[in-house]
Amino acid sequence: MPATYSTAVKNARLDAVTAAIGTTGVLEIGTAGMATVLATIALGNPAAAAAASGVLTFSGFPRSDTSADATGTPAAARVRTSSGGTDVVTGLTAGTSGTDVILDVSTITAGQKVDIASFTITHA
Repeated sequence: MPATYSTAVKNARLDAVTAAIGTTGVLEIGTAGMATVLATIALGNPAAAAAASGVLTFSGFPRSDTSADATGTPAAARVRTSSGGTDVVTGLTAGTSGTDVILDVSTITAGQKVDIASFTITHA
């Protein structure tokens, strides 16, 4: 049986994610398994407000990448520190609905503008 956390503990764990991102984090959108990075979006400072009800909602969305890095189908995402590129959160999902990161398109072409409508992480 998996561990179960109280809402207060879930919120504290998610708030630790915001602290680990620091002041200049980035959200990278990629193909399955992050094989190819398609778009990179700078996160706000702070990246998110305090978690509530076990959900971390990132601030300042919608946000955009004005020129996508590569062509492909978005499926995955990760959060990294921009200084040093250290992974903070991996294994996130990306798509047009029902995912952690909600995009405006189901296929990305290099050079196009990519709009991210929202970004949340829900603690299990």
